Amino acid sequence: MGSCNIGDYNFSVDSQPMMEETILVGDDLMMGPPSPVIPPEIASHVLEGVELCDGILRNLFLCLQINDIEPFCQDELALYRQCAENRDKVLRVRLQESEYKLGSSMPIDLAKERVTQLESEATSLERHLILASGAEGIEGFRQRWSLHGRMTDTKKRLESLKRGMENRKTEGHDQPAKPSTPKRWFLCASSLSRLLFAHRRE
Repeated sequence: MGSCNIGDYNFSVDSQPMMEETILVGDDLMMGPPSPVIPPEIASHVLEGVELCDGILRNLFLCLQINDIEPFCQDELALYRQCAENRDKVLRVRLQESEYKLGSSMPIDLAKERVTQLESEATSLERHLILASGAEGIEGFRQRWSLHGRMTDTKKRLESLKRGMENRKTEGHDQPAKPSTPKRWFLCASSLSRLLFAHRRE
């Protein structure tokens, strides 16, 4: 605290350091988890009505093409980071909701196949993450960041799928799939989408 005299008046002045302005760069977009990977068979349900930030991203790329370096694109970086964070939160909720609905309604044999598939994906991602632990520098960090995010999302989808299967057991809807059509039902993305949209309307 200091003071200064101007004529007959005495003023007190706080001697606090000035706050430094934060400069965003591209790597700041990796502060949170990466954007979730959306399986094609449920993409139409998960992505419906979600702001995908593609227009903001185009503006960011255009700014970087014109200015070449990030400090001149602070507004575009900040807008995209905020939009992407909100988008990814919504997508993760939708993904888990979709897996839960599939677990509670798709034929039980096919639900078990989906559990096996997600368990295999999670194990593979975990192994790749271990292998990436020896990678150095920013490239190594990016690999681990991406793999860890995908592994976490896959495990949460798996948990939601299993909760849906447990719910069907408590409600007495545990019915086996008919042997004549299980593979076609599982591989048809439109079938999964119709099932999810039917649950949304209920």
